[in-house]
Amino acid sequence: MISLRLILDTNIIVSAAIKPDGLQRTVLLLAITKPARLYVTEEIIAEYCDVLSRPELKIRKGLRQQLLGLIQNHAYLIKPSRPLQVTSDPDDDKFLECADAARADYLVTGNQRHFPKFWKKTKVITSREFIAIVAPHLVR
Repeated sequence: MISLRLILDTNIIVSAAIKPDGLQRTVLLLAITKPARLYVTEEIIAEYCDVLSRPELKIRKGLRQQLLGLIQNHAYLIKPSRPLQVTSDPDDDKFLECADAARADYLVTGNQRHFPKFWKKTKVITSREFIAIVAPHLVR
């Protein structure tokens, strides 16, 4: 079976932490389960840690550590091959840099307006679109 190469925007990780029954939690679990492969960079991991630690999000330390541990234990850490300046929000370029280096199939985000519809062969999609592709029986 061919593995799907995935990148998850930080908003997907935050939603997975805040809404245990939400689509984003399912996306995260599917992304770290074979045949999928989740790709991250040091910069993406740092952003996940930083944002999940924001007091206003009220994410319990234990849950935060559990999610970060899952990601660090199951994701493939790569180094971007070159810096990019593509997105409308410069903080989001790191996700396209990772997608570029990983030759990702999909970048899953809740902020599609920040990204082009495609970056090379990577398609930028929502959680619902991702679930419809990999597990259509889970979409109501």
